[in-house]
Amino acid sequence: MILSAKEVVKLLLTREILTQKKLAELLSERSGKKYSPEVFSRKLSSGTITYNEVALIADILGYEIKIEHK
Repeated sequence: MILSAKEVVKLLLTREILTQKKLAELLSERSGKKYSPEVFSRKLSSGTITYNEVALIADILGYEIKIEHK
């Protein structure tokens, strides 16, 4: 089963007991770009979140992304 970026981010937020609002704040701090909770939610819902943003989210939450050959 392949999860969408939205599903992965929501899963990680649940595991880390963190809200989308707090994650948007942390993204703003780390990236230097403004991420309001509304814009962040819209990016997740519309599927326009980038790989770099997902990688940054993983790093903020203490995860790493691995790509392995099957």
